Amino acid sequence: MSLKANDLRGFVKKVFEIDSYKSKIGNDAETVVVSFTVEQQEPAEDLENFLEMGYPFVLDADVSPGETDDGVYQVFVELERGRHISDQIVEMLDGVSKITGIDNFRFRWFKGFKSKEATLENLKEVIPASKNDYEISSERTQLENFSNFFKNSYSDSITVLDESITFRRIWADPLKFNIINSGPKQEVYESIPGPFMLENQHIAETLYLTKQIGNYNITKIGNTFIFENSGWAVALERIK
Repeated sequence: MSLKANDLRGFVKKVFEIDSYKSKIGNDAETVVVSFTVEQQEPAEDLENFLEMGYPFVLDADVSPGETDDGVYQVFVELERGRHISDQIVEMLDGVSKITGIDNFRFRWFKGFKSKEATLENLKEVIPASKNDYEISSERTQLENFSNFFKNSYSDSITVLDESITFRRIWADPLKFNIINSGPKQEVYESIPGPFMLENQHIAETLYLTKQIGNYNITKIGNTFIFENSGWAVALERIK
């Protein structure tokens, strides 16, 4: 099937991931994995074929074997890590934007909490272009990775989709939050306006989240919950 303009409109999410998943064909420090989130299997397979057949620098493309907990599919694209990696991703996005109608793609690196606009400048600033840079960057940003931050969570699964994060336990309803901010603890607290919520009902809320998500220090400011871990913090707003 030859895809035409806007054939995949409405199926592909605007936030994609870089270096969030392990390479199937090589070493993570030497191979960049770009992953797109797609609704429905057939559009995911169409995107996989488009990327694998249309770009000679793509080493491999694949679709996740089944739906994720959020009912979507992942399309994984593997590229060689090197000084041209950001330019190659921009070239791919130019083609994907034509078939999806998305012209404001954003990306998340290394399972980070917050996404960034997918400009060439931002990509070059964030994506390690060598094996040595990858090892240094991934070690330095361990707690910016939501899987590492919530490594000791009680949740059976944690997923991030666009700008939201969902915690799931087998016998409980999922807890879903908008991601407001993340970073050094003091910076996050300073970025959240509003009063500290210390009434009994708010204390009960934080205790409930501690029991459901994990033994984190949780503070509520206005409608925002701030989770702390080793000097790092993430601010989340509950989605009812």
